[in-house]
Amino acid sequence: MPTARASSSALVLGAGLMGRLLAWQLARRGWRVTVHEAAPADAATDPAGVASGAAARVAAAMLAPLAESAITERNVVEMGRYALTRWPELLAQLSRPVFFQQEGTLILWHRQDAAEARRFAQLLRTTNEQNPRLPTLQTLDADGVHALEPGLERRFTQGLYLPGEGQLDNRQLLAALLHELQALGVTLHWNSRRAPDEGPRPEDGPVDWVFDCRGLGARAPTPPASGGGGHVTRAALRGDGVGAHAALRGVRGEVARVYAPEVQLTRPTRLIHPRYPIYIAPKQDHLYVIGATEIESDDMSPPSVRSTLELLSAAYAVHPGFAEGRIIEIAAHCRPALPDNLPEIRVTRGPGAPVMRINGLYRHGFMISPALLDAALEIVEQDHHTLAEQLELRIAA
Repeated sequence: MPTARASSSALVLGAGLMGRLLAWQLARRGWRVTVHEAAPADAATDPAGVASGAAARVAAAMLAPLAESAITERNVVEMGRYALTRWPELLAQLSRPVFFQQEGTLILWHRQDAAEARRFAQLLRTTNEQNPRLPTLQTLDADGVHALEPGLERRFTQGLYLPGEGQLDNRQLLAALLHELQALGVTLHWNSRRAPDEGPRPEDGPVDWVFDCRGLGARAPTPPASGGGGHVTRAALRGDGVGAHAALRGVRGEVARVYAPEVQLTRPTRLIHPRYPIYIAPKQDHLYVIGATEIESDDMSPPSVRSTLELLSAAYAVHPGFAEGRIIEIAAHCRPALPDNLPEIRVTRGPGAPVMRINGLYRHGFMISPALLDAALEIVEQDHHTLAEQLELRIAA
Protein backbone atom coordinates (compact mmCIF):
# COMPACT_ATOMS: atom_id res chain seq x y z
CA MET A 1 0.00 0.00 0.00
CA PRO A 2 1.56 3.35 -0.99
CA THR A 3 2.16 6.01 1.58
CA ALA A 4 -0.12 9.05 1.63
CA ARG A 5 0.74 12.11 -0.44
CA ALA A 6 0.43 15.68 0.76
CA SER A 7 -2.48 16.06 -1.66
CA SER A 8 -4.35 13.05 -0.25
CA SER A 9 -8.02 13.35 0.56
CA ALA A 10 -9.92 11.81 3.45
CA LEU A 11 -13.54 11.09 4.26
CA VAL A 12 -14.09 11.02 8.04
CA LEU A 13 -17.34 9.56 9.37
CA GLY A 14 -18.18 10.83 12.83
CA ALA A 15 -17.30 14.14 14.48
CA GLY A 16 -16.81 12.91 18.01
CA LEU A 17 -13.48 13.00 19.82
CA MET A 18 -11.68 10.53 17.54
CA GLY A 19 -13.17 11.93 14.35
CA ARG A 20 -12.27 15.51 15.21
CA LEU A 21 -8.74 14.64 16.27
CA LEU A 22 -8.09 12.65 13.12
CA ALA A 23 -9.66 15.20 10.75
CA TRP A 24 -7.69 18.00 12.44
CA GLN A 25 -4.33 16.28 12.20
CA LEU A 26 -4.90 15.20 8.60
CA ALA A 27 -5.88 18.75 7.61
CA ARG A 28 -2.79 20.13 9.35
CA ARG A 29 -0.71 17.80 7.19
CA GLY A 30 -2.24 19.16 4.00
CA TRP A 31 -4.97 16.59 3.40
CA ARG A 32 -8.30 17.62 1.92
CA VAL A 33 -10.77 16.43 4.56
CA THR A 34 -14.54 15.98 4.50
CA VAL A 35 -16.43 15.05 7.67
CA HIS A 36 -19.94 13.61 7.91
CA GLU A 37 -21.69 13.61 11.31
CA ALA A 38 -25.13 12.16 12.02
CA ALA A 39 -25.92 14.65 14.78
CA PRO A 40 -26.64 18.35 14.29
CA ALA A 41 -23.88 20.92 14.69
CA ASP A 42 -25.22 22.06 18.05
CA ALA A 43 -25.65 18.55 19.47
CA ALA A 44 -25.79 18.77 23.22
CA THR A 45 -27.90 17.51 26.09
CA ASP A 46 -31.61 18.22 26.25
CA PRO A 47 -33.26 19.31 29.54
CA ALA A 48 -34.25 15.73 30.33
CA GLY A 49 -30.65 14.58 30.35
CA VAL A 50 -30.66 12.71 27.06
CA ALA A 51 -27.41 13.36 25.22
CA SER A 52 -27.21 13.55 21.47
CA GLY A 53 -24.11 13.56 19.35
CA ALA A 54 -20.75 12.32 20.60
CA ALA A 55 -20.35 10.40 23.85
CA ALA A 56 -17.28 12.59 24.45
CA ARG A 57 -19.58 15.41 25.57
CA VAL A 58 -20.63 13.37 28.62
CA ALA A 59 -17.26 12.65 30.21
CA ALA A 60 -14.83 13.85 32.85
CA ALA A 61 -11.83 13.47 30.49
CA MET A 62 -9.51 12.08 33.15
CA LEU A 63 -6.11 10.81 32.07
CA ALA A 64 -5.51 8.22 34.74
CA PRO A 65 -3.72 5.10 33.49
CA LEU A 66 -2.65 3.83 36.91
CA ALA A 67 -6.12 4.33 38.41
CA GLU A 68 -7.72 2.60 35.42
CA SER A 69 -5.32 -0.33 35.66
CA ALA A 70 -7.63 -1.80 38.29
CA ILE A 71 -10.18 -2.61 35.58
CA THR A 72 -8.29 -2.71 32.29
CA GLU A 73 -5.42 -4.40 30.49
CA ARG A 74 -1.73 -3.55 30.42
CA ASN A 75 -1.80 -2.23 26.86
CA VAL A 76 -4.53 0.31 27.69
CA VAL A 77 -2.45 1.46 30.65
CA GLU A 78 0.52 1.90 28.33
CA MET A 79 -1.61 3.88 25.85
CA GLY A 80 -2.68 6.09 28.75
CA ARG A 81 0.91 6.65 29.80
CA TYR A 82 1.74 7.60 26.21
CA ALA A 83 -1.13 10.10 26.17
CA LEU A 84 0.07 11.92 29.29
CA THR A 85 3.05 13.07 27.24
CA ARG A 86 1.20 13.50 23.96
CA TRP A 87 -1.77 15.57 25.16
CA PRO A 88 0.29 18.66 26.08
CA GLU A 89 1.88 18.54 22.61
CA LEU A 90 -1.49 18.33 20.89
CA LEU A 91 -3.07 21.05 23.02
CA ALA A 92 -0.15 23.37 22.23
CA GLN A 93 -1.13 23.17 18.55
CA LEU A 94 -4.62 24.55 19.21
CA SER A 95 -5.35 28.24 18.81
CA ARG A 96 -7.89 28.18 21.66
CA PRO A 97 -6.92 27.32 25.23
CA VAL A 98 -8.11 24.06 26.77
CA PHE A 99 -7.97 23.43 30.50
CA PHE A 100 -5.37 20.76 31.28
CA GLN A 101 -3.75 19.79 34.55
CA GLN A 102 -1.45 17.00 35.67
CA GLU A 103 -1.75 17.16 39.45
CA GLY A 104 -2.34 13.46 39.99
CA THR A 105 -5.35 11.50 41.25
CA LEU A 106 -6.49 11.21 44.85
CA ILE A 107 -8.24 8.00 45.99
CA LEU A 108 -10.38 8.13 49.13
CA TRP A 109 -12.68 5.79 51.04
CA HIS A 110 -14.77 5.64 54.15
CA ARG A 111 -13.75 3.42 57.03
CA GLN A 112 -16.36 0.73 56.22
CA ASP A 113 -14.86 0.33 52.76
CA ALA A 114 -11.28 -0.24 53.92
CA ALA A 115 -11.20 -3.85 52.68
CA GLU A 116 -12.19 -2.76 49.17
CA ALA A 117 -9.52 -0.04 49.34
CA ARG A 118 -6.83 -2.58 50.24
CA ARG A 119 -7.82 -4.74 47.28
CA PHE A 120 -7.74 -1.72 44.97
CA ALA A 121 -4.33 -0.62 46.27
CA GLN A 122 -2.87 -4.07 45.67
CA LEU A 123 -4.04 -3.99 42.05
CA LEU A 124 -2.29 -0.65 41.57
CA ARG A 125 0.91 -1.89 43.19
CA THR A 126 0.92 -4.85 40.81
CA THR A 127 0.63 -2.43 37.90
CA ASN A 128 3.55 -0.40 39.26
CA GLU A 129 5.67 -3.55 39.41
CA GLN A 130 4.77 -4.49 35.83
CA ASN A 131 5.21 -0.98 34.45
CA PRO A 132 7.88 0.89 36.44
CA ARG A 133 7.65 3.84 34.02
CA LEU A 134 4.39 4.82 35.67
CA PRO A 135 4.69 7.10 38.72
CA THR A 136 4.70 5.12 41.94
CA LEU A 137 1.57 4.87 44.04
CA GLN A 138 1.83 6.74 47.35
CA THR A 139 -0.01 5.77 50.53
CA LEU A 140 -1.34 8.70 52.55
CA ASP A 141 -2.24 9.13 56.19
CA ALA A 142 -4.50 11.91 57.48
CA ASP A 143 -1.71 14.48 57.27
CA GLY A 144 -0.86 13.41 53.74
CA VAL A 145 -4.48 13.75 52.56
CA HIS A 146 -4.69 17.16 54.23
CA ALA A 147 -1.48 18.35 52.59
CA LEU A 148 -2.85 17.51 49.14
CA GLU A 149 -6.43 18.66 49.68
CA PRO A 150 -6.79 20.92 52.72
CA GLY A 151 -10.35 21.70 51.59
CA LEU A 152 -11.39 18.23 52.77
CA GLU A 153 -10.77 19.45 56.35
CA ARG A 154 -9.46 16.09 57.60
CA ARG A 155 -12.66 14.18 56.86
CA PHE A 156 -10.53 11.28 55.58
CA THR A 157 -7.79 9.58 57.55
CA GLN A 158 -6.33 7.52 54.69
CA GLY A 159 -5.89 7.81 50.98
CA LEU A 160 -3.86 6.93 47.93
CA TYR A 161 -2.12 9.41 45.67
CA LEU A 162 -1.30 8.66 42.04
CA PRO A 163 1.15 11.37 40.95
CA GLY A 164 1.45 12.49 37.36
CA GLU A 165 -2.08 11.63 36.27
CA GLY A 166 -4.08 14.34 34.60
CA GLN A 167 -7.33 15.63 33.15
CA LEU A 168 -8.61 18.12 30.61
CA ASP A 169 -11.90 19.87 29.85
CA ASN A 170 -13.78 17.78 27.31
CA ARG A 171 -16.23 20.49 26.24
CA GLN A 172 -13.45 23.04 25.70
CA LEU A 173 -11.46 20.49 23.70
CA LEU A 174 -14.35 19.57 21.41
CA ALA A 175 -15.08 23.25 20.75
CA ALA A 176 -11.40 24.02 20.11
CA LEU A 177 -11.10 21.12 17.66
CA LEU A 178 -14.18 22.28 15.77
CA HIS A 179 -12.69 25.76 15.54
CA GLU A 180 -9.51 24.28 14.05
CA LEU A 181 -11.46 22.23 11.50
CA GLN A 182 -13.31 25.32 10.35
CA ALA A 183 -10.11 27.39 10.20
CA LEU A 184 -8.35 24.70 8.15
CA GLY A 185 -11.16 24.57 5.60
CA VAL A 186 -12.43 21.09 6.47
CA THR A 187 -15.80 20.43 4.85
CA LEU A 188 -18.34 19.60 7.58
CA HIS A 189 -21.69 17.92 6.89
CA TRP A 190 -24.01 17.82 9.91
CA ASN A 191 -27.20 15.72 10.12
CA SER A 192 -25.49 13.43 7.62
CA ARG A 193 -25.66 9.77 8.61
CA ARG A 194 -23.13 7.85 6.54
CA ALA A 195 -21.58 4.40 6.55
CA PRO A 196 -18.26 3.48 4.93
CA ASP A 197 -19.72 0.86 2.59
CA GLU A 198 -21.87 3.49 0.92
CA GLY A 199 -18.78 4.90 -0.76
CA PRO A 200 -18.02 8.55 -1.46
CA ARG A 201 -20.68 10.82 -2.90
CA PRO A 202 -20.06 13.19 -5.82
CA GLU A 203 -19.84 16.17 -3.46
CA ASP A 204 -17.04 14.42 -1.56
CA GLY A 205 -14.76 14.43 -4.59
CA PRO A 206 -12.02 11.79 -4.95
CA VAL A 207 -11.24 9.99 -1.70
CA ASP A 208 -7.96 8.23 -0.86
CA TRP A 209 -8.98 7.00 2.60
CA VAL A 210 -12.23 6.56 4.53
CA PHE A 211 -12.03 6.76 8.33
CA ASP A 212 -14.94 5.33 10.31
CA CYS A 213 -14.97 7.04 13.72
CA ARG A 214 -18.70 6.69 14.42
CA GLY A 215 -18.43 4.94 17.77
CA LEU A 216 -21.76 3.32 18.55
CA GLY A 217 -23.09 4.68 15.28
CA ALA A 218 -21.23 1.78 13.66
CA ARG A 219 -23.17 -0.80 15.66
CA ALA A 220 -25.48 -3.25 13.93
CA PRO A 221 -29.14 -2.15 13.99
CA THR A 222 -31.12 -2.82 17.15
CA PRO A 223 -34.72 -2.01 18.05
CA PRO A 224 -35.29 1.02 20.30
CA ALA A 225 -34.37 0.31 23.91
CA SER A 226 -37.02 0.48 26.59
CA GLY A 227 -36.51 2.93 29.41
CA GLY A 228 -37.90 3.05 32.93
CA GLY A 229 -41.56 2.17 33.21
CA GLY A 230 -41.57 0.49 29.81
CA HIS A 231 -41.44 3.71 27.81
CA VAL A 232 -39.36 3.82 24.65
CA THR A 233 -36.37 6.07 25.11
CA ARG A 234 -36.18 9.19 22.99
CA ALA A 235 -32.57 8.55 22.05
CA ALA A 236 -32.47 4.79 21.50
CA LEU A 237 -29.24 3.70 19.90
CA ARG A 238 -29.44 2.49 16.32
CA GLY A 239 -26.68 1.42 13.99
CA ASP A 240 -26.50 2.32 10.35
CA GLY A 241 -26.74 -1.25 9.13
CA VAL A 242 -24.29 -0.77 6.26
CA GLY A 243 -20.77 -1.64 7.37
CA ALA A 244 -22.05 -2.16 10.92
CA HIS A 245 -20.02 -3.78 13.69
CA ALA A 246 -22.11 -6.54 15.28
CA ALA A 247 -19.86 -6.90 18.35
CA LEU A 248 -20.14 -3.30 19.57
CA ARG A 249 -22.11 -2.62 22.71
CA GLY A 250 -22.79 0.46 24.80
CA VAL A 251 -21.45 1.10 28.30
CA ARG A 252 -23.46 3.75 30.06
CA GLY A 253 -21.92 6.72 31.80
CA GLU A 254 -23.81 9.22 33.94
CA VAL A 255 -22.43 12.58 35.00
CA ALA A 256 -23.55 15.63 36.89
CA ARG A 257 -22.00 19.02 36.22
CA VAL A 258 -22.21 21.05 39.41
CA TYR A 259 -21.21 24.62 40.16
CA ALA A 260 -19.95 24.47 43.75
CA PRO A 261 -17.89 27.50 44.88
CA GLU A 262 -17.88 26.22 48.48
CA VAL A 263 -15.99 23.08 47.45
CA GLN A 264 -12.21 23.30 47.24
CA LEU A 265 -10.73 20.32 45.40
CA THR A 266 -7.73 20.80 43.15
CA ARG A 267 -7.36 17.40 41.47
CA PRO A 268 -9.56 14.48 40.35
CA THR A 269 -10.74 12.54 43.35
CA ARG A 270 -12.18 9.03 43.35
CA LEU A 271 -14.28 7.54 46.11
CA ILE A 272 -14.03 3.79 46.56
CA HIS A 273 -17.38 2.16 47.23
CA PRO A 274 -18.48 -1.45 46.56
CA ARG A 275 -21.74 -0.42 44.86
CA TYR A 276 -21.33 3.08 43.41
CA PRO A 277 -17.72 4.21 43.14
CA ILE A 278 -17.61 7.76 41.82
CA TYR A 279 -15.14 10.33 40.58
CA ILE A 280 -15.12 14.08 41.08
CA ALA A 281 -13.16 16.05 38.50
CA PRO A 282 -12.67 19.77 39.25
CA LYS A 283 -12.68 21.98 36.19
CA GLN A 284 -12.26 25.75 35.96
CA ASP A 285 -14.39 28.34 37.76
CA HIS A 286 -15.72 26.05 40.51
CA LEU A 287 -17.28 23.58 38.07
CA TYR A 288 -17.15 19.91 39.06
CA VAL A 289 -17.93 16.88 36.93
CA ILE A 290 -19.24 14.04 39.09
CA GLY A 291 -19.71 10.63 37.56
CA ALA A 292 -20.15 6.92 38.08
CA THR A 293 -17.15 5.08 36.74
CA GLU A 294 -19.03 2.35 34.84
CA ILE A 295 -22.54 1.01 34.29
CA GLU A 296 -22.82 -2.10 32.13
CA SER A 297 -25.86 -1.03 30.14
CA ASP A 298 -26.59 0.54 26.77
CA ASP A 299 -29.75 2.24 28.02
CA MET A 300 -29.84 5.79 26.64
CA SER A 301 -32.73 7.04 28.76
CA PRO A 302 -32.20 9.98 31.15
CA PRO A 303 -30.53 9.27 34.52
CA SER A 304 -32.89 7.75 37.08
CA VAL A 305 -33.78 9.41 40.36
CA ARG A 306 -31.99 6.65 42.25
CA SER A 307 -28.73 6.91 40.32
CA THR A 308 -28.79 10.70 40.56
CA LEU A 309 -29.34 10.57 44.33
CA GLU A 310 -26.51 8.07 44.75
CA LEU A 311 -24.19 10.15 42.59
CA LEU A 312 -24.84 13.38 44.44
CA SER A 313 -24.99 11.84 47.92
CA ALA A 314 -21.62 10.19 47.37
CA ALA A 315 -20.18 13.55 46.30
CA TYR A 316 -21.71 15.14 49.40
CA ALA A 317 -20.04 12.46 51.52
CA VAL A 318 -16.68 13.56 50.11
CA HIS A 319 -17.33 17.27 50.64
CA PRO A 320 -20.48 18.74 52.28
CA GLY A 321 -19.99 21.92 50.26
CA PHE A 322 -21.75 20.16 47.39
CA ALA A 323 -25.02 20.59 49.31
CA GLU A 324 -25.06 24.27 48.35
CA GLY A 325 -23.87 23.64 44.79
CA ARG A 326 -26.02 24.30 41.74
CA ILE A 327 -26.74 21.47 39.31
CA ILE A 328 -25.86 22.71 35.85
CA GLU A 329 -26.58 19.44 34.06
CA ILE A 330 -27.27 15.78 34.68
CA ALA A 331 -26.75 13.61 31.62
CA ALA A 332 -26.19 10.07 30.41
CA HIS A 333 -24.57 8.60 27.34
CA CYS A 334 -23.19 5.27 26.16
CA ARG A 335 -19.62 4.65 25.14
CA PRO A 336 -18.65 2.11 22.45
CA ALA A 337 -17.06 -1.12 23.67
CA LEU A 338 -15.97 -4.34 22.02
CA PRO A 339 -16.36 -7.69 23.83
CA ASP A 340 -12.91 -7.51 25.44
CA ASN A 341 -13.21 -3.76 26.24
CA LEU A 342 -10.07 -3.08 24.18
CA PRO A 343 -9.69 -0.61 21.30
CA GLU A 344 -9.14 -1.69 17.75
CA ILE A 345 -8.03 -0.28 14.42
CA ARG A 346 -9.41 -2.30 11.51
CA VAL A 347 -8.20 -1.69 7.96
CA THR A 348 -10.10 -3.14 5.01
CA ARG A 349 -9.35 -2.83 1.32
CA GLY A 350 -11.74 -3.27 -1.54
CA PRO A 351 -12.32 -1.92 -5.00
CA GLY A 352 -12.57 1.62 -3.68
CA ALA A 353 -10.61 3.62 -1.11
CA PRO A 354 -9.27 1.69 1.89
CA VAL A 355 -11.36 2.00 5.04
CA MET A 356 -9.93 2.40 8.54
CA ARG A 357 -12.35 1.74 11.38
CA ILE A 358 -11.30 3.05 14.80
CA ASN A 359 -13.55 1.89 17.61
CA GLY A 360 -13.92 0.24 21.01
CA LEU A 361 -12.50 3.08 23.10
CA TYR A 362 -14.84 2.01 25.94
CA ARG A 363 -14.53 4.34 28.95
CA HIS A 364 -10.98 5.36 28.06
CA GLY A 365 -11.61 7.68 25.12
CA PHE A 366 -9.69 10.73 26.30
CA MET A 367 -7.02 8.61 27.96
CA ILE A 368 -6.08 6.59 24.88
CA SER A 369 -7.19 8.64 21.85
CA PRO A 370 -3.74 10.24 21.26
CA ALA A 371 -2.23 6.77 20.97
CA LEU A 372 -4.87 5.64 18.48
CA LEU A 373 -4.49 8.90 16.56
CA ASP A 374 -0.73 8.54 16.14
CA ALA A 375 -0.97 4.84 15.33
CA ALA A 376 -3.57 5.55 12.66
CA LEU A 377 -1.50 8.33 11.11
CA GLU A 378 1.58 6.09 11.05
CA ILE A 379 -0.33 3.36 9.21
CA VAL A 380 -1.70 5.78 6.62
CA GLU A 381 1.37 7.94 6.06
CA GLN A 382 4.24 5.50 6.60
CA ASP A 383 2.62 2.13 5.94
CA HIS A 384 3.85 0.45 9.10
CA HIS A 385 2.56 -0.45 12.57
CA THR A 386 5.57 0.29 14.77
CA LEU A 387 3.73 2.38 17.36
CA ALA A 388 0.75 0.04 17.42
CA GLU A 389 3.08 -2.89 18.04
CA GLN A 390 4.87 -1.02 20.82
CA LEU A 391 1.54 -0.25 22.51
CA GLU A 392 0.07 -3.70 21.74
CA LEU A 393 -2.80 -1.98 19.96
CA ARG A 394 -4.84 -4.45 17.96
CA ILE A 395 -4.68 -3.93 14.20
CA ALA A 396 -7.25 -6.06 12.40
CA ALA A 397 -8.04 -6.64 8.75
